[in-house]
Amino acid sequence: MLRIIGIDPGSRQTGYGLIESDGMHSLHLTHGVLKLKGKPLPPRLGEIFKGISALIQEYQPEVMAIEEVFVARNPSSALKLGQARGAAICAAEHCGLNVVEYTPTRIKQAVVGTGRADKAQIQHMVKMILGLRERPQADAADALAVALSHAHTHTTLRRQASHGKRGT
Repeated sequence: MLRIIGIDPGSRQTGYGLIESDGMHSLHLTHGVLKLKGKPLPPRLGEIFKGISALIQEYQPEVMAIEEVFVARNPSSALKLGQARGAAICAAEHCGLNVVEYTPTRIKQAVVGTGRADKAQIQHMVKMILGLRERPQADAADALAVALSHAHTHTTLRRQASHGKRGT
């Protein structure tokens, strides 16, 4: 079983989700949101670093999967999102984790089956796949979806390698 921490970065809320998966079956460990409102950006980035580092220390994942930055309409928002991603990635690197990145479209395709899925569809599918009692909050559901996306991708690549094929 591979232990994965998924991250949905944000400068005001950063979602996280931890799962264990063999690629066919996934087990939910925990999920939540680091709420960062009401502070200037530098302390929020520090909170992301500290919060993600603490989760890594507690749950000992083997890899971090994180959502890539998408093109935003507002350049200032895109920069802040990139900085939030950087803080999370630095936490993973600081703790010795490998980091893999997935586009929002690829995550949605892996979890919902379409790259145009909305937040409610992601929440529903994450709930169903992981057997949760309730729908997780949107940012936490996105983070769990990132982790599930990596679980599926990792397993596919491993199977291709064992059959002598090269994966992308």
